Amino acid sequence: MPKSYRNYGKTFKTPRRPFEKERLDQELKYIGLYGLKNKREVWRVQYTLAKIRKAARDLLTLDEKDPKRLFEGQALLNRMIRLGVLKEGEKKLDYVLGLTIPQFMERRLQTKVLKNKLAKSVHHARVLIRQRHIRVGKQMVNIPSFMVRVENDQQIDFVPTSSLVSEKLGRKKRKNLKKGDEEAEDDEEESQTV
Repeated sequence: MPKSYRNYGKTFKTPRRPFEKERLDQELKYIGLYGLKNKREVWRVQYTLAKIRKAARDLLTLDEKDPKRLFEGQALLNRMIRLGVLKEGEKKLDYVLGLTIPQFMERRLQTKVLKNKLAKSVHHARVLIRQRHIRVGKQMVNIPSFMVRVENDQQIDFVPTSSLVSEKLGRKKRKNLKKGDEEAEDDEEESQTV
């Protein structure tokens, strides 16, 4: 068998039953509530959640004193707490099995921008992020599905160079002003020649 040089894997998994009414309605609800682009974004979160749950289930089958369970279990819990999906007091693998899709969706940058009142709606938040107006800490982020960590919760703000914050005009405004100046000059030239 030839060697595979791919350095990427699956990011989502399509549903087994494509036309299950309850699932379709639930996905549509998530898309509307969190302003997602398509169902693949829901499936991606489901896939991530499934992998995390599987890791927790595998660790729970091991003995409580097993070094693998102690080390990897603690690492998994710390990661979930750092992401803000679990609270500080929920340091047990059983809580990882109880995680839901909305808990992950609430940690997305798109949702956080809306909650911090930087945008008027989830759709507006997505546009602001894609148009490079939002930063997390000192880093500009243009990915709506960026998972915001707990320590960065208060550091979501507009980029200082953004036309929404600075006095500098945006690209279109500058273009329109320039166009307006040229038209004014043309009018002056015409009046002088007459």
